[in-house]
Amino acid sequence: MGTFDIVVIGAGQAGLSAGYHLRRLGLVPERDFVIVDHAPGPGGAWQFRWPSLTLTTVNRVHDLPGMSFAETLPPGSSSAPAATAVPHYYELYEKRFDLRVRRQVSVRVVCDRTADGQSCAGRGEVLQVETDSAATLRTRGLINGTGTWEHPFIPRYPGADGFAGRQLHTRDYRSPDEFAGKHVIVVGGGISAVQLLDEISRVTSTTWVTRTEPRWRETPFTEADGRAAVAAVEDRVRRGLPPGSVVSLTGLPLDDRLRGARDRGVLDRLPMFERIEPTGVRWSDGTFQPADVILWATGFRSSLDHLAPLRLRGPGGGITMTGRLATQVAVDPRVHLIGYGPSASTIGANRAGRAAARELSDYLGISPDQR
Repeated sequence: MGTFDIVVIGAGQAGLSAGYHLRRLGLVPERDFVIVDHAPGPGGAWQFRWPSLTLTTVNRVHDLPGMSFAETLPPGSSSAPAATAVPHYYELYEKRFDLRVRRQVSVRVVCDRTADGQSCAGRGEVLQVETDSAATLRTRGLINGTGTWEHPFIPRYPGADGFAGRQLHTRDYRSPDEFAGKHVIVVGGGISAVQLLDEISRVTSTTWVTRTEPRWRETPFTEADGRAAVAAVEDRVRRGLPPGSVVSLTGLPLDDRLRGARDRGVLDRLPMFERIEPTGVRWSDGTFQPADVILWATGFRSSLDHLAPLRLRGPGGGITMTGRLATQVAVDPRVHLIGYGPSASTIGANRAGRAAARELSDYLGISPDQR
């Protein structure tokens, strides 16, 4: 068992940013704080992305604080797979700032404990972080940066269990070649959905379905647009509402690649089907589409199940957030969530890491000026 002032769960963009700023505040890793991560190596969720996602097709990879991504890339690497380039960057970052991430440590549950460790009822004096290893950590404060990759969302539809073909989620996608000669139904209206739809449609036939009509964006996404989107999400979580879909606020960017897909008829979207049958899907008007594969590009939900004993969620399913950048849980100020709500983007996670590190250390009385 180890005891720390702060435990950081997750070593993706959010967790590394928090670690950097905790060090800037004078806290020492493995003495004052510790970062744990379930993955075998550096890179957060990036290390699990599909090989065709390159630095030319991915949304912008924002720099971590104190070290640029560009300086870690060799010349002519714009087409490098994101699943190798970004983890390499994170590995160098961890070494430069001596963050000492404990790896392949999966957090099973976080709960309150009294000083003697005998009770999980009520507000305890410390938080106990129980893992799948022999180590159990005790801490006065928690920064959770687990993101969403471990919690893919697939909606329930009648007949799904009886589908004779293959069903997979975005996180299971590897290459369009595995679908050659098969009709693929792509479900979802986000950026990943249209990117994968474009790739797959180049090797086989596809059908695209979404719950709502896609909203395309012809103009560049400006910093003002980004601030407005973040502000809208922040307003929701401060009111205790679930964060909601970012693409519903920003729209889908229609770049040259997707314009080509539109010209090929790939983006002729259909509304959601009513049910799934063994050999395809059927709409409410009786229309039937035979299919071999259903790809659920239906997004992710925040990976927060391990925090359930803390009872952070309100009756509406959301978590009421407070603090300067809405990282602090209102009902339990010992807990900060980064990568949740307005900090779900990579640039948002950077700013949130700084805010969470400062606010939590202040709350616990461990800032340099309070020692």
